Amino acid sequence: MSLTAGIVGLPNVGKSTLFNAITNQKILAENYLFATIEPNVGIVTVPDERMDKLREMYTPERFIPTSYEFTDIAGLVKGASQGEGLGNKFLSHIREVDAIVEVVRCFDDGKIIHVDGSVDPIRDIETINLELAISDLETINNRLERVAKKARTTKNKDDLIEVEALEKSKKSLESNVPLRQIEYTEDERRILKSYSFLTIKPIIYLANISESELGKEDNDYVKKVKEYASKENAKVVSLCAKVEEELSELDVDDKKEMLEALGLEESGLNKLIKATYDILGLATYFTVGKDEVRAWTFKKGMNAKKCAGIIHTDFEKGFIRAEVISYSDLIEQGSELKVKEAGKSRLEGKDYIMQDGDICHFRFNV
Repeated sequence: MSLTAGIVGLPNVGKSTLFNAITNQKILAENYLFATIEPNVGIVTVPDERMDKLREMYTPERFIPTSYEFTDIAGLVKGASQGEGLGNKFLSHIREVDAIVEVVRCFDDGKIIHVDGSVDPIRDIETINLELAISDLETINNRLERVAKKARTTKNKDDLIEVEALEKSKKSLESNVPLRQIEYTEDERRILKSYSFLTIKPIIYLANISESELGKEDNDYVKKVKEYASKENAKVVSLCAKVEEELSELDVDDKKEMLEALGLEESGLNKLIKATYDILGLATYFTVGKDEVRAWTFKKGMNAKKCAGIIHTDFEKGFIRAEVISYSDLIEQGSELKVKEAGKSRLEGKDYIMQDGDICHFRFNV
């Protein structure tokens, strides 16, 4: 299951520096507007200590952790919904992502220009969120009149649901409430999915702070971002993009030493990855053996049959059952054999709800 998170923000807030850290790729990161024109896409593996333990236990020929796709999208400016800056090209790139990581500058530095002349993270957030809302409203208005007329004529159930959902969405946006805060019915979500609304996507506000503020109490800028985010139940992750870029160039031991020197238990990127996983409702199951140890990402609530299909469609079509042990039981007992001897190995049917940390062997017949 692929995951794409789009890194967005005003120009010069640290997006491309953060992307360099995420992918350890040397893309352009310069102190002028629109240094990023086309979206840079990179794949990064998800750190998971459980995978390291499984590799030690099985010494497999292949070791495949789960991964993210991060997209660094060009800096947005006021008026993008009307074509300013990179305008609709920027917005179209956001429509393609599953989650939004909105980078906001939360530090003062006279050497780094700000598109609005001063540092004000709430103003920056509201600038971006307003452009996303205007774009969504335009989409709604363009569609609503046509579908409403059709629904009045045909009385088609889906058309009526679509009209109600669009009217609900329009009212919300006009009240300055993003669509991700609306409680839609399952049918409404199904019908609205094709619109790829921007404000319906889950969001993380990433507060980019200075190195001198790492490991300390939140500065006033970050406090304001957290207060703003709390109103829409959004997450906030604080990090220093420049430091993360430096960390990404170090080996494991040097990275650990640098984190300790900074008074940090883990990198900001690890926090970001965990936060992204959480807002998308994702979890991980494993397949293990001497040939391969691999992590698979799935949506919480998915059953065993659907999870088998993540590996291959044949696994889902011909699903018989899943042999399941939990990662914690494997570590506690020391081997699969001992887990079975302890009576903690299970045979689960197609309706079993997969749990984070399950280790599975799927039986199927096609």
